[in-house]
Amino acid sequence: MSAQFRSHRRLLVTYLKPLWGRVILLAILLIVSIGLQLVNPQVIRAFIDATQAGSPLSTLLLAAGIFLALAVSQRIIAFLSVFVAESLGWRATNALREDLTLHCLRLDMPFHKTHTPGELIERIDADVTALANFFSQFTVNVTGNSLLILGILVLLGREDWRIGAGFALYCIAAFFLLRAIQQVAVKRWASQRTATADFYGFLEEHISGTEDIRAAGAEQYVINRLFLLMRRLLESTRFAKFVSNSTSFSINFLYATAYSAGLGVGAYLYSLHQVSIGTAYLLVFYIGMLANPLETIRKQMQDLQQASASIERVEVLLSLQPQIRDGNRAVPTRVSESGVTITFDRVSFSYDQQENVLEGINFQLQPGKVLGLLGRTGSGKTTLARLLFRLYDPGAGSIRLNDVDIREMALSDLREQVGMVTQDVQLFQASVRDNLTFFKQQVSDAHIEQVLKELDLWQWVEQLPEGLDTRLAAGGQSLSAGEAQLLAFARVFLKNPGLVVLDEASSRLDPATEHLLEQAVDRLLQQRTGIVIAHRLQTVQRADEIMILEDGRIVEYGARVALASDPNSRFYHLLQTGLEEVLA
Repeated sequence: MSAQFRSHRRLLVTYLKPLWGRVILLAILLIVSIGLQLVNPQVIRAFIDATQAGSPLSTLLLAAGIFLALAVSQRIIAFLSVFVAESLGWRATNALREDLTLHCLRLDMPFHKTHTPGELIERIDADVTALANFFSQFTVNVTGNSLLILGILVLLGREDWRIGAGFALYCIAAFFLLRAIQQVAVKRWASQRTATADFYGFLEEHISGTEDIRAAGAEQYVINRLFLLMRRLLESTRFAKFVSNSTSFSINFLYATAYSAGLGVGAYLYSLHQVSIGTAYLLVFYIGMLANPLETIRKQMQDLQQASASIERVEVLLSLQPQIRDGNRAVPTRVSESGVTITFDRVSFSYDQQENVLEGINFQLQPGKVLGLLGRTGSGKTTLARLLFRLYDPGAGSIRLNDVDIREMALSDLREQVGMVTQDVQLFQASVRDNLTFFKQQVSDAHIEQVLKELDLWQWVEQLPEGLDTRLAAGGQSLSAGEAQLLAFARVFLKNPGLVVLDEASSRLDPATEHLLEQAVDRLLQQRTGIVIAHRLQTVQRADEIMILEDGRIVEYGARVALASDPNSRFYHLLQTGLEEVLA
């Protein structure tokens, strides 16, 4: 429990500290509300005793007026407390969502290969939503209601120490009962949250693969899997709620017993003329008041059971650290006006730390030169590009950009200098402008227009219904494959990197669109270093150098013109045989 308490406290301090003003305001409102709740019964007692004593009407009206004023004030303060608490909870949880999202984006690719987007959405959104009450109300409510209970016990003890002592024991028993049940329920809620994440991860994965599932006739298999996950979710939720709801039964049983005892004690003392009827009422009223704070604490503890499971999962996620460490060496954007120098120095890499995907890759690409990278599927071409972006780090050797090891460079600097266009273009549900600039507000429309005109793409934008303000659908459903590729080229051009990587970006296009893209490629590679991952002959005709990979090793490397004219070279053989057939 001490470790769990420390994790809860750490999370509270981290996300409530920037909101300390609202926290103090909420605490003040709750303390004032507690004071009003304790004072009001005293006014009622005075009213009852004054009535019994035959006091004048003015005294009774004064007491009634004070009671109404206190009651209305208490309700107004309670409303303000709820408003401030909800605002506090949303601000804190939104900050946590932002941190979790950024943390996930910074985690390495192996993490994203083993965790589905649906699972991560459940972690970032649903788990954090379960913490809203924890941030907004738990500490203040539990502390405030504990103070209310303490105030009630003190006032009961002032009237009769035996009653105060008896109900103090009752509250202690209720507290230990809540704590015992809470320890059991946390584990159950953790299992429930895991089942929920698996369920949403399955939905996301299979809904996105609807076409393949229908084509393979696998609908029944998916439904069977879904049924098993839903049953697991149902059973884990039912068990967790059963354990949590047992606190309600236990507290209500204890309260009913205590309230009956309080009624009996009040009636007994009044029958002995040891207390007035107003005091007897006051005792019963205070005993009745114990129900609300105990029930509030019970609900908070029930929420804490779910929050604790979510906190545990959130902290596990936050504890994961990327293996790709950010460098801190400042480097200039460009050393040469014609691109950057790329050096692979005996680079080897393995995804599973067993079998190398790349082995001893050794070459240097000079500024402004274009490398045509060839090889069969699985030869390591795409892996080489991923290493350039530091999506992974090599297991051996080094990669240098302008003679600087990319592991020493800040990731933001490195990725500003490397641009990539692939066959699959990721679009966002936003305007064309935001999709082009990746939401960078400092890029002006005039600059966008200038770049697109240089690429002969401005006419395409003018044909859109609302120009740069045209909204695109996520995933690219609103654009053809050619239009999406045009947008991807424009993105890279706006970025103005020193190195451009093209991963067969035009392989799926019709001839007319491909011709337009070929013109864009020519402009894009001007005064830039380029790596073209190719499967077709036409794609590598612009390359200055050719590298052929096989099983992760370089089997041929040299100037394109020289290799094309050498009958003994592999590239010559590919040209004679047909590049598409050989590399298929």
